[in-house]
Amino acid sequence: MSDNENESEISFSVKFLGRLEVVRPTGMEILMEAAEALQTENKKKNKVHLFLSRSSIDILEYKTKYMLHSCTLSSVSFCAVHQFQPKLFGFMAKHPAIDSHHCYVFQSTKFSHLLVSVIGDAFQASRHSDNVRGSRDLVVEALRHKNKILQRENAELRKKLQEKGGMDSTEEETDHSDTEQRTSHVRFNSGSDTTALLKNN
Repeated sequence: MSDNENESEISFSVKFLGRLEVVRPTGMEILMEAAEALQTENKKKNKVHLFLSRSSIDILEYKTKYMLHSCTLSSVSFCAVHQFQPKLFGFMAKHPAIDSHHCYVFQSTKFSHLLVSVIGDAFQASRHSDNVRGSRDLVVEALRHKNKILQRENAELRKKLQEKGGMDSTEEETDHSDTEQRTSHVRFNSGSDTTALLKNN
């Protein structure tokens, strides 16, 4: 696990199934349909860096750091974990130039709920950052707390796998750094929580 030197953003290593133009900007059914369509294309799942900052979500190619896509947080309209495939999660965002929306779908071995929760926290922080700038430490502490939970769960999982003699050293992990957004609400998603983050208009 590596830390990002820029404290204004947090990064994760995930697999990117792709993006697909969708007919509506919200809805679990839309997310699941997009995920199914991308999975049936039988394309290789590319490993990417998912960078989350105070203003945007950036998707970078893992090895070259080439920018694949960038979405402002204000353009995000929906974010959720797949209802029946908990390793999959995605978000929908409006295209910056034309009147259309795309669904971006990812795969994370163990932490899809955490990623959706962090995106949700950043989304809430972006809505408040213009009005209240004096308490960004709230989200910093929240993400530090989440990182501790993440590390503890990861350590427990490694211990269990080692006890079973089946440790997979190549298993995908997530990379984290502290961030400086501001939010008044921090939500954790449990394994059974399929409640989506929905943008209030």
